[in-house]
Amino acid sequence: MATTVSEFVIRRMQEWGVSRVFGYPGDGIGAFDGALGAADRSGTGLQYIRPTHEEMAAFMATGHAKFTGEVGVCIATSSPGAFHLLNGLYDAKSDNVPVVALVGQQGLASIGTFTQQEDNLERVFADVACYVQTITTPEQAQAVVDTAFRTAIARLQPAVIVLPHDVQAMKAEQLGVEHWVSRSSAVAASTRITPPADELQRAADVINAGSKVTFLVGAGARGATDEVLEAAERIGAGIITALRGKDVIPSDVPYHSQQVGLLGSLPSLHQIEGCDTIVLLGTNYPYGEFLPKTGQARGVQVDLKPEQLGIRYPTEVNLWGDVRSTLTALLPLLDRTEDRSWQEGIAAGFHDWEQEMAAQAMLAFPDGGNPRRIFHELNARLPDGAVVTCDAGTTADWYGHHIRLRRGMRGDLSGRLASMNGAMPYAIAAKFAHSDCTVVCTIGDGAFQMLGMNELITVKKYLASWDDPTFVVIVMHNDDLAQVSWEMRTEDGNPVWRGSQDVESVDYAGWARLLGFDGITVTKDEDAAAAVEAALAHRGVTVIDDLVTRNAPPLPPKITAEYRKNTLKAFAKGDPLAPAALVDSAEGLVSEGIERVKGALHLGDKRD
Repeated sequence: MATTVSEFVIRRMQEWGVSRVFGYPGDGIGAFDGALGAADRSGTGLQYIRPTHEEMAAFMATGHAKFTGEVGVCIATSSPGAFHLLNGLYDAKSDNVPVVALVGQQGLASIGTFTQQEDNLERVFADVACYVQTITTPEQAQAVVDTAFRTAIARLQPAVIVLPHDVQAMKAEQLGVEHWVSRSSAVAASTRITPPADELQRAADVINAGSKVTFLVGAGARGATDEVLEAAERIGAGIITALRGKDVIPSDVPYHSQQVGLLGSLPSLHQIEGCDTIVLLGTNYPYGEFLPKTGQARGVQVDLKPEQLGIRYPTEVNLWGDVRSTLTALLPLLDRTEDRSWQEGIAAGFHDWEQEMAAQAMLAFPDGGNPRRIFHELNARLPDGAVVTCDAGTTADWYGHHIRLRRGMRGDLSGRLASMNGAMPYAIAAKFAHSDCTVVCTIGDGAFQMLGMNELITVKKYLASWDDPTFVVIVMHNDDLAQVSWEMRTEDGNPVWRGSQDVESVDYAGWARLLGFDGITVTKDEDAAAAVEAALAHRGVTVIDDLVTRNAPPLPPKITAEYRKNTLKAFAKGDPLAPAALVDSAEGLVSEGIERVKGALHLGDKRD
């Protein structure tokens, strides 16, 4: 029987299936932390993971939710600790995953009095949270905790519980039949939603009428892999995955052409340009310039987030439902086609694209290593069940272009793509969730310096608790915020400003060895394969410090006139890196052109 509000909240979270939380202590949450400690000592508590910063706790909670399908939980003190959670909670909001944050507050009597560390936390979290509430009485605790979890699960968003310090230690009350007292349940609302029969028939009519159907599949289709594949096989559809949906469809499906967009594939772009019907499944893909032109394709969308239906493309039918239940009901209504020419064309195009990506990975640059090479070598050696994370810099380009996730593998990154901080906390959360699996974190040196280096300390702290300690960090060491450098050129026509773009060079392998880990420095492309093999074979932590050029262009699958014009404008304005960037870009473009010509002529193709 819980004796305090804190003890009740801990036990109620356990009833909601919570076994692990990510937190950072402080006086504002002190009584609750004390209750967590007491429960831990008695063997009845939650696993408490304490990273080096509150922001990382929120990112880890988001990563936990992504890799387990459970609610992620993060805990912090009152402001300023609570404020540090915001970036990770916005990550959960943007990527549609349920997270509950429990934050401390100064005592009830201080609220609204401008005392030290007393801030209006309900106002602070109002934008990011689907539900935010302060527990002011013991009788209120049950309803607030239950509503936070139930709402986070139903709406796939973060929720925030504010717990004042004095309330934390108040005596827990047995709830009776009283006015104003809510007796709530620790039961989630079902999200297995199936649209009505007439709407399903409308969707089937649109899909059946198409001869070149493309499925654009996002992370919201996770759990529906078999249903998506059965539907695609029945109607002869091609498949594109959004970057966060990369692991939803196995890479060995021949008509799965991976991603579309700036870091996508040419066959995916050809699918978009050639399809007459597009079906969006659990995705809020935001780049309208890489969707079909208005009027080109008829559209159907399926999503659990009704506010995201019909907002990216003028779809004819919008089905509010989860992808698996909806496709299960839709499948009997879909006509089977014998014409496989659309799928076969996609598969042939993707075969040629893979040859092109292999050729790009083997390019030699005069001013440093090729960043694609280590991704190419990693992909060839990934063990079954591996988890791969990446940050939002050029690492995301190489991840999208070269990593192929087989069934049972997982991969993820922050879908906001403005956050460089997701790779390391996601990798650590994945390791806690699946401690018997190999986890690989691919990260740029800018992101690694931002928060990743600190989190190697967290890895050191918890390493012994993992069943398989194999944990690999690949740092793309180019001394540059490369993604932003190329965005400055290609989007705004501005030359690189080294004052903002240069990253101080650090011996990352040496930092790993200082912590007792293995550190490998790669200075030559031909050493990348051996480095990956050694890291994957080592039962422990390995940091690969891969020294690569800062000038390798993250080439989109199709160079637009605007892309070319802005880049040349930036070089003409005196870009300090222009000579090397021009050489490296030319190398990439020449390789790209040669591979496409060879593909068209079937040169070097084992099939011929």
